[in-house]
Amino acid sequence: MSNIRDVAKEAGVSVATVSRALSDPEKVSQASLNKVHAAIERVGYRPNMLARSFRSAKSYAVVVLVPDITNPFFSQVIRSIEDRAQQKGYAVLLGDTRGLPEREKEYIRRVETRMADGVIQLRPDQPGNPTVMPSDVKCVNVCGCESTTGPRVRIDNRGAARSVVEYLISLGHKRIGVISGLKDNPHTIDRLAGYSEALEAAGLEFDPALIAEGDYTTWSGLNSAKQFCHMDNRPSAVMCMNDEMAIGAIQTFKTHGLKVPENISVTGFDDISYARYCDPNLTTVAQPAEEMGKLAMDMLLRLIEGQELAQQENVLPAEFVIRKSTTVPGNK
Repeated sequence: MSNIRDVAKEAGVSVATVSRALSDPEKVSQASLNKVHAAIERVGYRPNMLARSFRSAKSYAVVVLVPDITNPFFSQVIRSIEDRAQQKGYAVLLGDTRGLPEREKEYIRRVETRMADGVIQLRPDQPGNPTVMPSDVKCVNVCGCESTTGPRVRIDNRGAARSVVEYLISLGHKRIGVISGLKDNPHTIDRLAGYSEALEAAGLEFDPALIAEGDYTTWSGLNSAKQFCHMDNRPSAVMCMNDEMAIGAIQTFKTHGLKVPENISVTGFDDISYARYCDPNLTTVAQPAEEMGKLAMDMLLRLIEGQELAQQENVLPAEFVIRKSTTVPGNK
């Protein structure tokens, strides 16, 4: 069985450097870390993580709470969290909470019992369903909203949604529908606010009949789009609050004989990989999933080390990506 000296020899570094790379990676250069990790794989070394934990009083693991593990956008964020965690010598425990507080509490107990050192939460708090996070648990929220408290990483959901609607208005659309998430979801609240602000700025009336409630799943987009198909005066464009619902909506419009975008334009939100390859490919808001995950992990590590955060909130820029699912208003 290989040992730490074998790793040092293979990597061309000292035993002390290997030890620091495993126990305190922040104090080792990225070049040395890369050498050590590559050498570990080549010689098949498996460090005694239990002994390491006893020495440092840390578990070297974090819990990531995800409300819907099937959501492609969340999977992008989780991948970047895991990449950064691995670089820093941490393992990631994944908790599929399904948005239920009782399931969240079960995973949070792992931190309280020292099975993990901190939590990254992918669900923003919402009215009637808050995250009960003990004050001594280190936690960072990623994918938060304006109402999210504590250390957090997010985009400007309100501003991003406003940009989408402003673009549709610039094309000539005056009757713009929305397929939203559940009405009490903070993402829904922020994005609907941006939608309303863009209409008001353009002198267009807000019509509640043009809001169809979904739940951020493909099925709900497919089902909610039927509301617009049966309207006598249907919208010429529909803003969907995520890509999954947009892809579902496009399928419904097609089955009702509507061409996208000739008869009805559709936009999404997130820029998941499917958005680039659906037919037509989707105009959407690209969230910086990789940067969000890495920054959240870096913030959590600083909290675990007892360091002060330079700022509690980091708002990252989103990009509006124009593709082929939108055009000027066409034939009804």
